[in-house]
Amino acid sequence: MELIRYSYNLKSRHRGCVATIGNYDGIHLGHQAVLRQLKRHAEVMALPALVITFDPHPQEFFKAGDAPTRITSFREKLEILKQQDIDRVLCLRFQQNIAELSAEQFIEQVLVGDLSIKRLIIGDDFKFGKNRRGDFRMLRDYGKRLGFDVILTETHRLDGDRVSSSIIRDRLQESRFEEAQLLLGRYFSISGRVVHGAKRGRQLGFPTANINLSKRYVPLRGVFAVSVKGADETTHLGVANLGTRPVFEEKKLLLEAHLFDFDKMIYGRHISVEFFKRLRDERKFSSIDELVAQIATDIKTAREYFTDIDLAKS
Repeated sequence: MELIRYSYNLKSRHRGCVATIGNYDGIHLGHQAVLRQLKRHAEVMALPALVITFDPHPQEFFKAGDAPTRITSFREKLEILKQQDIDRVLCLRFQQNIAELSAEQFIEQVLVGDLSIKRLIIGDDFKFGKNRRGDFRMLRDYGKRLGFDVILTETHRLDGDRVSSSIIRDRLQESRFEEAQLLLGRYFSISGRVVHGAKRGRQLGFPTANINLSKRYVPLRGVFAVSVKGADETTHLGVANLGTRPVFEEKKLLLEAHLFDFDKMIYGRHISVEFFKRLRDERKFSSIDELVAQIATDIKTAREYFTDIDLAKS
């Protein structure tokens, strides 16, 4: 899969494609349905399948610190799109110049001028351009004049309910991981590179793999039963704390995962932490001994949980 970062990196060879547009946060079952349509039409037309997306998320531009949490980081989004066999991804930097583009300008400058799209696949709730004035009808009318087709895909529903990123965020914030899994079509996970920490977990007898999340919004906090991929060739079970470690009066957001029966040095490795069950809130303890006792209890609870479920069927 080819990543094209920003429109100034577009080349003449990128002209002529079947495209879709969206934030694609989470790449849930509804997104996946659109991507399947994209691939099918691209194959029929013998053209590359292109996803146009944005970074930062438009809501992070408009709402700054009050933006919705991301379900997937940009890197995670790219990895999932690669798994969906997408040929190209065009990432547009969402800043003032993009925010000010009218829907008509976006069509003429980006879709036609930069990309010369031949077919566009969109969801039935798709809006775009300044003040979200652009919609299917506008795209269809412009397409007739400028030489591209527009295919509308219906909202994906699961058991009659609409699948959306906002609903998945709600399920994650409520730690309803099984429901989130059904909507995503996979376990919710957070991935990142293992960084050096203060080594407190090792000093307490519970070594952890740490992922720094200071530049990422995430939709949950607390202590969780998790599985970890990427530490080696095996998937490992464990417990993870996602928060700011109030016992040590720190403010930096960190994901710390303790892997059961594992004590290898994995600094620098890129791991993925999958979330299964929320065990408790993160809280401040009166002493280190109390914290150690609680971690031991968390590990026991997580082991019992994993004993009771069949991951292959989850």
